[in-house]
Amino acid sequence: MAQNQDSSRENVLRSARLYVLLTQAHCRIRILDAVHQVIRGGADVVQLRETEAGDREILRHARELRRITANAGVGFIVNDRPDIARLARADGVHLGQKDLPPAAARKLLAESQILGISTHSVEQVRRASEEGAEYISVGPIFPTPTKGYEQGVGVEYIRAASEATDAPLVAIGGITVDRIQQVLSAAPGRQVIIAVCSAILGAEDIEAATASFKDAIQRHLFLLGA
Repeated sequence: MAQNQDSSRENVLRSARLYVLLTQAHCRIRILDAVHQVIRGGADVVQLRETEAGDREILRHARELRRITANAGVGFIVNDRPDIARLARADGVHLGQKDLPPAAARKLLAESQILGISTHSVEQVRRASEEGAEYISVGPIFPTPTKGYEQGVGVEYIRAASEATDAPLVAIGGITVDRIQQVLSAAPGRQVIIAVCSAILGAEDIEAATASFKDAIQRHLFLLGA
């Protein structure tokens, strides 16, 4: 891996702790307006997760989000679509278990772009790590209406995943401010990034909701001495 490739990937994830998913269906306002509030609230990475819009609209949104996040020094990931990620010059793409195989997605991405993979079992974590994922999403930790999960896998999955890979973990699914300590305590000493969607986007004050998550994360990390 080239040195500049290492550097670019490392910069996106190095100190990331709060990862906000931007989905219009769960947002009270336009996501292109919400992203400014999310950034002011302290998000380190944002993801464009849009499945209902057409390709042209998704690309237009992705390019605008890339401009906004680049100016703010915030990471930007596109969900599902390595082609859109490449065209918009995003920092990377996030793939689910039913999306393109990682090897195929890599062929569409630039060398500097990162690859994140969703997992729901330790076996999937190991496979994602073998396939070179720069970060691995674990969840849903708790039940979440966002994707229709009535049951979560529990914080024990975070602990098990941390033993199966050295990659940063992104914990997702039903995480509230009150649950952050429980989530981060599951794998002390490891980089666990908190991912949030509707709990932030559905808030009346998106910036304040984002800030409450970021403050809770930082308070717990301080207590852990991380």
